[in-house]
Amino acid sequence: MVRWYLDHRPTRWSAGVPVIALCAGLLFSVSGTTARGGDLRSEVTTLPALIRERTHDNAVKARRAEQLRTTVTALTKERSPGNQEIDRISRDTANAAPKAGFEEVRGPSVSVSLDDAPLDADQIPEGFDVDDVVVHQQDVQGVVNALWRGGAEAMMIQDQRIISTSAVRCVGNTLILQGRVYSPPFVITAIGDRDALQASLDEDPTVSIYREYVDQIGLGYEVTSSEETTLPAYAGQSQLAHARAAR
Repeated sequence: MVRWYLDHRPTRWSAGVPVIALCAGLLFSVSGTTARGGDLRSEVTTLPALIRERTHDNAVKARRAEQLRTTVTALTKERSPGNQEIDRISRDTANAAPKAGFEEVRGPSVSVSLDDAPLDADQIPEGFDVDDVVVHQQDVQGVVNALWRGGAEAMMIQDQRIISTSAVRCVGNTLILQGRVYSPPFVITAIGDRDALQASLDEDPTVSIYREYVDQIGLGYEVTSSEETTLPAYAGQSQLAHARAAR
C-alpha cells in the first residue's frame, strides 16, 4: 500500500495542468469577447486598402448624418407648433440653407476637368520633372477661387458639395476632400452666370499658368457648360465654430 502511494503521488507538472487549462480557457473567452464573432486580424494590411476602407466609412456616415438631419427637421416642425422663436429660427435657417450649401441647388453651370498628363517617366520633356505632369493642390484651388470670383452661387468637387469650411488637399496625385479620397481627373462644377464664370477662368493668373503646362506637357484641362445642372446638398458635418453675419 505504501509502495503504490509513493509511485502515484502527484508531480508539480500534473498539479499545474488544471491551472494551465484554466488560463487557456480564460484566454479563449477574452479573445472571443474581443473579436465579437469577427477576425481579430484585420484584413486591411496596406495603406491603399486602409484609405478605401476609411473612404467607404465616411460615405456611410455622411448618408447617416443626412438622414438624422432630415429627422430632426421633421420632429422640430411636428413638436413645436406655434412657438414663435422656433418659427423665426426655422425661417432664418431655411433662408440661409441655399447659400450655406445645405440645400439642393439647380441652374446653369460651368464644369472644369483637371487631369494628369498621360506621360511615362521616360517621356517627360527635357526641363520638366514628374511633379510637372500631375495635378496639384494649387491647381484645383486656383480653379475653385476663379469660379467663386466669377460669381459662383454653388459649387461641387467630384460628387461633393463645397461649403465655407471645405478644404482642398492633395497628397501626391490624389485629392482628399471632406474625408474621401479621389484620383484624377478632378471635376469642379459651379452654378452661376456661365459667361462670367468662363471669363473669370480666362483671366485668373493661377489658371493661366496651369494652361501653359497644358500646352507644353499635356496636362488635362477641359471646360464644359450646361443650361441646367443640379448640385446636391452638403451631406457632411459642419465644423464651423464661430461666425458673424455678413453686412
